[in-house]
Amino acid sequence: MTATTSAARPSRAGEHGRVSIFLAVTMVGVLAIIGLSFDGAGQLRTLQRAQNLAAEAARAGGQAIDRATAIEGGPTRINEPEARDAVANYLAAVKTSGHSVNFPQADGETLIRVTVSITYHRSMIGPFIQEKTVTVTGEATARAITATQ
Repeated sequence: MTATTSAARPSRAGEHGRVSIFLAVTMVGVLAIIGLSFDGAGQLRTLQRAQNLAAEAARAGGQAIDRATAIEGGPTRINEPEARDAVANYLAAVKTSGHSVNFPQADGETLIRVTVSITYHRSMIGPFIQEKTVTVTGEATARAITATQ
């Protein structure tokens, strides 16, 4: 009978489990990167949504003009109480409540500025950090524009 020899090198007692530990540490790092990427992208989507909602709400508020003055041939001005209602109604229709409205002056013209705040709930890294939510803010400004003929 012939004896067969093994081509594998004999294992030493201290090497058992080294590959398992390496893979475990590497996988934790990979999962952390995936979690940060996922929640970072989610936060950016929420910021974009806040910006879009602020722009649309400002547009809705900017359409609320003082009709009596405009009909008489006067300047087109934003009717502030109607504009606040229009912004609130638009944001209520899209189920967003955190907002503020102000009316800055620029070159003698009243503008409408809408700020919308939305909270993003971190789903992947939330369990590992103290702040499980982050609030993002979008802002937009609109003005009443008249068409001249």
